[in-house]
Amino acid sequence: MTAKMPGPVVLENDVVRLEPLTLSHVPDLFDAGGGDDELWRWITTTPRTKEELAALASLVMTEHVPFAVILKATGRAVGWTTYIDVPGFDDSVEIGWTWYGRAVWRTAVNTSCKILLIDHAFSLGYNRVMLKTDHLNLRSQEAIRRIGGVHEGTLRRHKKRPDGTWRDSVYFGILKEEWPHHRDRLNR
Repeated sequence: MTAKMPGPVVLENDVVRLEPLTLSHVPDLFDAGGGDDELWRWITTTPRTKEELAALASLVMTEHVPFAVILKATGRAVGWTTYIDVPGFDDSVEIGWTWYGRAVWRTAVNTSCKILLIDHAFSLGYNRVMLKTDHLNLRSQEAIRRIGGVHEGTLRRHKKRPDGTWRDSVYFGILKEEWPHHRDRLNR
């Protein structure tokens, strides 16, 4: 049976709180990553104003199940992540549209978010969690592999980038029975 998108919920651990994304998060989010070309390089065009970021957040809120990533130490939003799709595979959900401000790159934030989202997905009965990224985004591929994502293939010429070039999408998956080992390893 094809899965349905999860509903919005608050998830938290000692590092982050994931809460449904709203426009009230935009000022913090803009401070965290607005105007940063490198941060937005693989996602879309770079939002240069709070209004542009608000428009992008509004689009994400209508099409996906997005979460503001709140850093517990500061109480401020430092990025967002989403349940992006149920891709038509039985009991599968995809996590995507994730970005974090540079201040939290290479910290426990991404791992903490993925543990929360993947745990929640499997607790809801999903069998598989998918993640994908641009074939040129090696940093993202490394992060996905580090949390336990298994490379499943590359969809060539999957999407056009804003500059008109083609993106090949690299697909990864984590199966329910694989996750406890990875979660335990990450928690250590």
